[in-house]
Amino acid sequence: MTKRRIALIATGGTIAGAAASSSQTLGYQAAALQVEHLLADVPGLDALADLQAEQLFAIDSAHITSAHWLQLSTRLNALLADPAVDGAVVLHGTDTLEETAWFLHLTVRSDKPLVLTGAMRPATALSADGPMNLYHAVAAAAHPASVGLGTLVVFGDNLYSARGLQKRDSTPAAFDADQYGRLGLVKGSHVHLYQRPVRAHGDLPLPDSLPSVHILHAYADLPVTQIEAAAQGAAGLVFAGLGNGNLRPDWLACLARLRQQGIHIVRSSRVPNGTVIRDGEVADSQHGFVSGDNLPPPQARILLQLALASGEPNLQGCFDRH
Repeated sequence: MTKRRIALIATGGTIAGAAASSSQTLGYQAAALQVEHLLADVPGLDALADLQAEQLFAIDSAHITSAHWLQLSTRLNALLADPAVDGAVVLHGTDTLEETAWFLHLTVRSDKPLVLTGAMRPATALSADGPMNLYHAVAAAAHPASVGLGTLVVFGDNLYSARGLQKRDSTPAAFDADQYGRLGLVKGSHVHLYQRPVRAHGDLPLPDSLPSVHILHAYADLPVTQIEAAAQGAAGLVFAGLGNGNLRPDWLACLARLRQQGIHIVRSSRVPNGTVIRDGEVADSQHGFVSGDNLPPPQARILLQLALASGEPNLQGCFDRH
């Protein structure tokens, strides 16, 4: 069988990190190594696919901004539109990987496989996890089962959809998702797929810039002034409420006022895997709120930004669709 051609984009992160000693896993320099060094440390990649690699950024992913997302999505759309390219892999730091992956899931217009991965230990560490994650990412991008799934993330042998992904630990088993987001496993060069995403992906236009949308998490004794401050200068606010997005009466009144002033409100949850049911605990339809469903607050923010940038007239419909 003809080997697939996979475009690989490096952006820095811990997977390209370097430390003074092999036992050092903290205090290292992220994005210290170029992509050629990373590929040289993974034997057998050439048996999986023909790789064309490039270094787009060399940064710690804590420094990622929406400008980087726009540039990365633009580059991936161009690469995947090339008939000679069969899929793509992005190497990325873990701190914002779930946000970048979701942005790409919504804006990359291709059914070709797109897989992100990273590492929790720098490349110089004993038992560095980056080489195996990289091998598995290329294997997944080259596998026919990955076609049409949107943006995927491979980490610690697990295959995830970008939707609902969360970094939940600071150990090598860093990422997880609810029962809808974990799609399968990658073992060696084999992809074991057990479920497929059903929500839309790759159908939102890529804007020149993104509107300002902020996030605020509820907590006991949260004053209304904090909500007002979080909404200052914003086109929208994602409010991560309690439980099923529950709101204290004064919070509800404040958010309703903000909506009347033209600020778009998405009702989310601070609970991992928390699903916010529209018109459940709060009369969303009455107040003009959007229910964030089970999207983590950072991903709800990105979807609202893209929807507002596109002039989407039905924000709730956009959230229901994605």
